[in-house]
Amino acid sequence: MKKEKDLTTGSIFKSLVFLAWPIIMANVLQTMYQLIDTFWLGRLGANAVASVSLSFPILFLVLSLGGGLTLAGTVIVAQHKGANNQKKVNYSSSQTVMVIFLISILLAFVGYFSASPLMKFVGAGPEVFQDSVDYFQVSSWGFIFLFMFFVFQSLMRGIGEVFMPMYIVLATVLLNLVLDPLFIFGYGPIEGQGVAGAAVASIITQGLSAVAGLWILFRGSYGIRIKFSQMKPDFKWIKKLFQLGIPSSLDQSSRAAGMTVMVMLVTGYGSEIVAAYGVGARILSLVIVPALGFAMATTSLVGQNFGAGKIVRTEKVANLSAMIALVGLTSVGLIFFFFAEAIIAFFVPGDEQVIRDGALFIKIMAPSFGLLGVQQVLNGAFNGVGMTTVSMLISIFSLWIVRFPLAWMLSEKTTLSYEGIWWAFPASNLLAAIVAFAYFKSGTWKKRKPVRH
Repeated sequence: MKKEKDLTTGSIFKSLVFLAWPIIMANVLQTMYQLIDTFWLGRLGANAVASVSLSFPILFLVLSLGGGLTLAGTVIVAQHKGANNQKKVNYSSSQTVMVIFLISILLAFVGYFSASPLMKFVGAGPEVFQDSVDYFQVSSWGFIFLFMFFVFQSLMRGIGEVFMPMYIVLATVLLNLVLDPLFIFGYGPIEGQGVAGAAVASIITQGLSAVAGLWILFRGSYGIRIKFSQMKPDFKWIKKLFQLGIPSSLDQSSRAAGMTVMVMLVTGYGSEIVAAYGVGARILSLVIVPALGFAMATTSLVGQNFGAGKIVRTEKVANLSAMIALVGLTSVGLIFFFFAEAIIAFFVPGDEQVIRDGALFIKIMAPSFGLLGVQQVLNGAFNGVGMTTVSMLISIFSLWIVRFPLAWMLSEKTTLSYEGIWWAFPASNLLAAIVAFAYFKSGTWKKRKPVRH
């Protein structure tokens, strides 16, 4: 069995970096799937890209459910790992795999048979309707493989093994580079399937990653060994998984819905403002990748130290992680601030109004990137001690109680117009960071008991 790094002793900074950078790289590589699909589908025309774009919000909401439950697996396994209870690490992992597998089968069937009404619901026009339905139906069967890899990734993170999932993601992304054009356009005996071909290529790569992940878990060579004999449903344990996982699922899905609602505000100001917002939103999504990477690393590190009963070290982990996020992402924000015009011009060359409005959006939003990092990292700390409901409530507060109402009020009821939407971003980042920091410093989390079942 591979020698494991003890994350409950030694340098906290080294442990954070050790966990965070492979997670960040894996997240970056995961986004490459979408970019590769978009690149090749763009060769079929705008309708092909549009048909996939229509599916994405619904696919993201479905994946949020799986992501929340697998995060719960991370928390439970991390705490058992910190308590040095290998038997419960293996049992919890076996139960998590069983639950996620059953849920993925259910969602695959629901997704396949509801594809047509769902595409009508999101407003698919006649020119893209059939392609969007085909893409969604094929992608639905991929839920089984995708969720199995998610659970492998999450369980590995729980015990601090973050490199193997990154290597698997890298291999599948490289394979997807070849399979996408092969199944979209066809070659030799393989017939091109158009938009559905992109989904077929993704399913093959996802299937290979799922098989690799499950093989590693059953073999037990990387710190976790699952067994079929431990997959008999334990309803008391499953209840705990859902108690931790559902709030996290709602947290992730509320973020997706929040960004969608903000787009609805922007669309009333014309295509130039929509374009400026679109580029700014892409910049924000790039910044969120390292923020979420550090948050996931914090969840694993906090979970293990909290499970080991090391409360003082747990607090030091959260404090240091928040400081790194604040300083690191504020520095990144300042770089974006000073090069805002050049960044927008790279995406939308030659359109002076979009460059001006987009640069203003970045300059208003970018200095608060560090505050966004603090909120995400402290949410990761709350998740690590099992307080996933707190993370969910802070995210809802940020997006639905501050950002959206403030954006509407400033844009509709003041002379700021669309600039009011821009100002809602740093305001919500500041208030959410203050609330998360104040609640963490209150020490309420210290009274919580580690998972022991």
